[in-house]
Amino acid sequence: MRLLVVGAGATGGYFGGRLAQAGKDVTFLLRPKRAAQIREQGLTILATTGEFTVKPQVVTADQLRPEYDAILLTVKAFALEAALADLAPAVGPGTMVLPVLNGMRHLDVLSERFGAGAIPGSLCKVATTLDDQGRIKQLGPFHQLIYGERDGGITPRIQALDAFLQGATFTATLSTHIMRDMWEKWIMLATLGCVTCLMRGTIGEIEAAAGGVEFVNAVLEEILTIARLTGEAPGAAYVEETRKMLTTKGSGATSSMYRDLMGGLPIEADQIVGDLLKRARGAGIATPLLGAVYANLRVYQNRLEG
Repeated sequence: MRLLVVGAGATGGYFGGRLAQAGKDVTFLLRPKRAAQIREQGLTILATTGEFTVKPQVVTADQLRPEYDAILLTVKAFALEAALADLAPAVGPGTMVLPVLNGMRHLDVLSERFGAGAIPGSLCKVATTLDDQGRIKQLGPFHQLIYGERDGGITPRIQALDAFLQGATFTATLSTHIMRDMWEKWIMLATLGCVTCLMRGTIGEIEAAAGGVEFVNAVLEEILTIARLTGEAPGAAYVEETRKMLTTKGSGATSSMYRDLMGGLPIEADQIVGDLLKRARGAGIATPLLGAVYANLRVYQNRLEG
């Protein structure tokens, strides 16, 4: 199997780097400046288990051919449209496109462009960031890719992908309920992003504030209602695990959206929060807290764009 990884940022660089380290046939699709940097210096990952550098295969958009079995799409959700034009020449008749973007709206965009059959479900769980030298720093020990056919079937192509992804240090999991898995991640990610961004603090700081736990639980309940009525209901154990994580005393946990916001970077407000609101309004679900968070995030984003 041949895999194309779109982007060598915090997420794509981490998983692609791990696969390259394991000797898998991996190529990175990069912008010319990033491609030149990695060709010269390699791709360095500051993992929790130690630092390593690989020199992977690199291409730019003008060099692409439809010769890949799978494409791992790791760009930020607001960069999806621009990435589609770059990666389109790499998509052949049997190519799978595996997006690990936040939210769910990207599935519709990709299905419209390449056909629903080309887009299995997929998600990742990892905490990484890109430093000012272009190195990828792993912030926590967890690192998992989860993937599966959207109808839950076990097909030859998904089995081949699963075999390819095994043995690369991170946890690779073939799921027969990937849509529920994706909704569960969205629930956790959206709640974490909403509360940390609005309160401008860590989970531990929010928990320690008067009314903090009640606020977190109220936001979570609004998002759970949207999932149950418009998407896939999460498992009871997952809900309680998420609730516990979001209210842990002394926790330093934040969201990637919070880290981007504090760094003055663009954020995925529309994809993580706005799309939930759109689904809620379509179903007549009242979401006053989610609406307040989204307005707050749009003020920030509008200021950047303006």
